[in-house]
Amino acid sequence: MLLTTNMTQPYAWGSTTAIPELVGLEATDQPVAEWWLGAHPSAPSVVHAEDGAVPLDAYLSRHAEAALGADVVARFGTALPYLLKLIAAECPLSLQVHPHVDRARAGFDAEEEAGVPLGAAHRNYKDRNHKPELVYALTTFEALCGFRAPRRAAELLAGLDAPLATELHDVLAAEPSPAGIRTAFQLLLEPATRPSAEAVGEVVEACRARLESGSPSPRADRTVALLGEHHPGDPGVVTSLLLNPVTLQPGDAMFVPAGGVHAYLRGLAVEVMASSDNVLRAGLTPKHIDIPELLDNVDYVAAPPIRIAPETFYGATKVFYAPVDDFELSVTTVDDDAVHRLPGRGPRVLLCLEGELTVEPSRGPGLTLRRGATAFAPADDGMLTVRGRGTLIQADVP
Repeated sequence: MLLTTNMTQPYAWGSTTAIPELVGLEATDQPVAEWWLGAHPSAPSVVHAEDGAVPLDAYLSRHAEAALGADVVARFGTALPYLLKLIAAECPLSLQVHPHVDRARAGFDAEEEAGVPLGAAHRNYKDRNHKPELVYALTTFEALCGFRAPRRAAELLAGLDAPLATELHDVLAAEPSPAGIRTAFQLLLEPATRPSAEAVGEVVEACRARLESGSPSPRADRTVALLGEHHPGDPGVVTSLLLNPVTLQPGDAMFVPAGGVHAYLRGLAVEVMASSDNVLRAGLTPKHIDIPELLDNVDYVAAPPIRIAPETFYGATKVFYAPVDDFELSVTTVDDDAVHRLPGRGPRVLLCLEGELTVEPSRGPGLTLRRGATAFAPADDGMLTVRGRGTLIQADVP
């Protein structure tokens, strides 16, 4: 087992305090939106081995069989298949979609062939991987995820005194199907039909007025008002009326598949995802937006958010099994001196969320982890056990 240090991401929507306070980083006036624990080449963790500090991706390439295991190498090559993060949203993130793996490969190769620099602000694909993800809430976590049923979206739009809302309502009322959702979504985003800032503002004001008069859908109207405050005139504000609202309480988990439209609004959470940084944005951001590429990657079928119920492992651990091969997440809470077996195998990334815990492998020395400490357990460490008092987050490969 190897201790690691990890990279932060200072995106503007992040909190200046939430992640630093949780893991013991020095707080500054710069936001800490994400803390990456993994081997993605954009911001790999650093492992502290006997021969010095080494980026985790470089360490894996040198010790692939021992670190990843033969099964993982056979399925995923010599890269860690997942990326673990802490995410702290002080204000809403961009409205976005992650591509399916075939689209990611084609898009990455096309941008490489066109000579678009990997670090270019207008580049869509940073790697050749898909990016399904699972979110585990540490605080109350608010989000939008997936499309509402078309008839429900039409009902929300029907009571708003704004021409744009009426136009969207008529689209969905005439075609209450995925095709109708697609038409309404494209109407808001396509350059040829994109509404003006004034038209968007009229919908925001209509939602605010409905809130004051006794809204039948106060949550939807509050979300529009919130997004309108942070991103005035952006059509992404209005798309929120087409999307499912989600509230995760601490300990709840949600899965976001590739192709699923989503936006995180506020809260602190653990995320685990396929190891990718591919994000296609539709709005609610000053970053690069590529509407045609995004629209080609969206799943328009209305469906409720996918909440993942945990399975209990040896009493102390809750395991969240996502419907993908790249990752799974477990949360172990112990408060005694007994030895508890951890689930999982292969390459594992560990985060001590609170307390003080001693983690021991089947082979080799163990580590004592205190709140905010992180470690990488190679595949050849074998089974892990934990004892102490605290909570441990673990990501591993199914």
